[in-house]
Amino acid sequence: MGQDIKLTASDGFQLGAYRADPTATAKGALVVIQEIFGVNHHIRSICDRLAAAGYVAIAPAIFDRVEPNFTSGYSPDEIAVARKFVANPDWAAMLRDTQAAIDAVKDAGPVGIIGFCLGGSIAYAAATKLTGLKAAVGYYGGAVVRFAEDKPAVPTQLHFGEKDAGIPLTDVETIKAKRPDVEIFIYPGAQHGFGCDERASYDKPSADLAWTRSLAFFAQNLR
Repeated sequence: MGQDIKLTASDGFQLGAYRADPTATAKGALVVIQEIFGVNHHIRSICDRLAAAGYVAIAPAIFDRVEPNFTSGYSPDEIAVARKFVANPDWAAMLRDTQAAIDAVKDAGPVGIIGFCLGGSIAYAAATKLTGLKAAVGYYGGAVVRFAEDKPAVPTQLHFGEKDAGIPLTDVETIKAKRPDVEIFIYPGAQHGFGCDERASYDKPSADLAWTRSLAFFAQNLR
């Protein structure tokens, strides 16, 4: 359904992206921000699902500045390798590349953003810092708590797993306290990565509910 394209960021850097378009007139566009595993099979499938739901979907390869075309699976060894990308993340560069993706699809109508894992944190940061968005959704973003003082400029929805080993519920409660304006859902028994059907932590009931809530949120706010 999709195709590989190139984007150009504000500093002139060229990065790759995957773009999927709906068969009918688009309802709007969604920028999809990857986990630490690159624009891999899972992220492409998310774009394809969003295109099937009526949106132009684009996933910028935000690791291209470090290692072009990096993609990974979810084995323990692959996870260990992928972690190197977040040892010292360049948030400003990743947000520049995210802005390039927003700008590339704004002609399709109102633009939202959805991100997973690292991408969940970037989606939140984008809602506070970038232009051209109408709504933001973040899944299990571990750094959101660090950005929670920053107020999103658009409606924002966050999803967390109750049993996420990397994001303690105390962090989620901190976000709730600082950001009563953000819609936050906690999924009982769900672990980190519960929304990815290629991970051992996949939790189908939680994933299905979160997806339904996400699409309803975008339907409400991308008008």
